[in-house]
Amino acid sequence: MIPVPFDPDIAPVLDAMAADPQPALSRETIPHARDGAATMFPSAADVIGDLPIDAHDRVIPGPAGAPDLEITVLTPRGHDATRPALPVLYNIHGGGMIVGHRSWETGRLVQLVDELGVIAVNVEYRLAPEDPYPAGVEDCYAGLVWLAAHAHELGADPERIVVMGGSAGGGFAAAVSLLARDRGGPALAGQLLLCPMIDNTNTTVSSRQYAGIGTWTRETNLLAWECVLGEELAFSTDAPAYAAPSRATDLSGLPHAYIEVGAAEPFRDEDVEYASRIWAVGGAAELHVWSGGFHGFDMYAPASELTRAALDARFSWLRRVLGIR
Repeated sequence: MIPVPFDPDIAPVLDAMAADPQPALSRETIPHARDGAATMFPSAADVIGDLPIDAHDRVIPGPAGAPDLEITVLTPRGHDATRPALPVLYNIHGGGMIVGHRSWETGRLVQLVDELGVIAVNVEYRLAPEDPYPAGVEDCYAGLVWLAAHAHELGADPERIVVMGGSAGGGFAAAVSLLARDRGGPALAGQLLLCPMIDNTNTTVSSRQYAGIGTWTRETNLLAWECVLGEELAFSTDAPAYAAPSRATDLSGLPHAYIEVGAAEPFRDEDVEYASRIWAVGGAAELHVWSGGFHGFDMYAPASELTRAALDARFSWLRRVLGIR
């Protein structure tokens, strides 16, 4: 299939990546791709620099019978429980549910804390194939439950929590929103879904347009879903909705959704459909499809005009949903 062309301002990023190709992800190369993940990106202190932001790591309980979870908490400098409670963003990192580390997204969260004066909590979770579904999503949900219960000690407002993430993290954020609704869990103010990975079937037009090209290819996506769900359910419509939120039959009663995706990436069509299905049951959703945007363009091309426009839209939605003036 003919792909939608990439925005010419950010296409050179892909050209540079093509000039220095990395081994394709496979079951054999996943361990190597994870090597040094925690130190692959700058430390929180280095990212923060002179900005008035505090960061600290801590360990919290995981799901019952499962390992503890590591989180990083970012707060405006000097903020604590003695001050007026702030909104909080609960972030879940990307990586196809098979690679990745929360430190990869420190920059995104530092920018949000600095711009909006919020608290950000960045969670680590177990990865497939060693820990397939439901390990990852249960970790993410357990972290959210802990956050809601301990919000006051962080100086956070438990009534103004937005769950967020990009790619696999966006898929987990959507799944956690479903879990919170269905289990009577924390009431969420919103779900910020950035190019979310939510459809395991890989049957849309856009899922076929990016075979072998872009930052996240069809081939890698097929591998990821097989690692998470196993061969029997990997591409089946019988997959659980908490693994692949597109499988959910009821999208009513969910928190306000912000859904962002590039027009030139595999997840375009599944994300547009998800927003449409939320609207179909009277739900609240805001959808942005960025022309020429490849998967994760804001992370790969942070100085581009496309990223500037996308960030402005995100900040606007967060201010409206969280009541930030």
